[in-house]
Amino acid sequence: MASSSSSSSSSSAPTTPSPSFTARIPLPPSGDSPPNVESNSALVPIHIVTTASQLPTEFLEPSPQHQFIIGFDCEGEDLCRTGALCLIQLAFPDAIYLVDAIEGGEALIKACKPALESNFITKVIHDCKRDSEALYFQFDIKLNNVMDTQIAYALIDEQEGKRKRDDNISFVDLLADPRFCGISYDEKEEVRVLLRQDPKFWRYRPFSERMVRTATDDVRFLLYVYHRMMVNLNERSLWHLAVRGALYCRCFCVNNNDYADWPSLPPIPDTLKVDGNDLEEEILSVVDIPRGMMGRVIGRRGATILTIKEGCNAEIVIGGSKGPPDKVFIIGPVKQVLKAAALIRGRIIDI
Repeated sequence: MASSSSSSSSSSAPTTPSPSFTARIPLPPSGDSPPNVESNSALVPIHIVTTASQLPTEFLEPSPQHQFIIGFDCEGEDLCRTGALCLIQLAFPDAIYLVDAIEGGEALIKACKPALESNFITKVIHDCKRDSEALYFQFDIKLNNVMDTQIAYALIDEQEGKRKRDDNISFVDLLADPRFCGISYDEKEEVRVLLRQDPKFWRYRPFSERMVRTATDDVRFLLYVYHRMMVNLNERSLWHLAVRGALYCRCFCVNNNDYADWPSLPPIPDTLKVDGNDLEEEILSVVDIPRGMMGRVIGRRGATILTIKEGCNAEIVIGGSKGPPDKVFIIGPVKQVLKAAALIRGRIIDI
């Protein structure tokens, strides 16, 4: 976990002041079995960033000559299109940067826009939907080129015939899985309780040691998990990972031009286009629910929507209290999405 230290700053950001905290980032695995992630790790500085000059140049100015991978997450007060984005966490192999949206303001977050939209920087994140929504509506940032560990986990289990794609895993359970990390993250639930008691938790400044530790723990394992997962994904799943990640980024970012201003979806690789291959394009469909009818779609204790999910190989997400309200989002192969949409619309008109 993050700890106080007087370590010097990372060489990739020479203008960053000496940090007050450090953390251990697990080193990339070298064998088939994951080692003890805490003992096989590197001690790195944690930088609290309030101006763009404190960030690495290669992050601020993405280029095809310098492509790399970072861990990524966002924190905020009721994070969504209307809730306040308070913090962006970036995990590099040699440092962690906590980008303070409260102190740095819009100018700092806009300075991150080229990197967050870049194809040259892979952002590893667990369930990017709400993060992407906040970035899009508050800062006009179209989050792009993500490797979503929630999607990757489902794909690995799909390869092994273990689960349906709509059965999503929490970040805590992902880290606990010995295939990918094998650590306990009990503090996450403690913070969830704190956030319910005080939704403004991420607004307070200066950062408390607990805030720094919590923000850091949400990203410091992501690069390690990335390497553990990527070796388990076949070519077909890698394409699904890319396209579903792009659709996750768009999911709650409903606009009036059918996402025409977003980057193109990854095409099916030529190596997967073979005779008799049942690989199908994947899409995002948004179903508008008439006001007052969402209860009919969900059913008592969720029974109706669960039945619809069980009948379709697609992911179905409801906007919920955070919004957008009265909309259901469906992600998956075209035929399965159309089937799910038809079942939902049928439930609305079924008397």
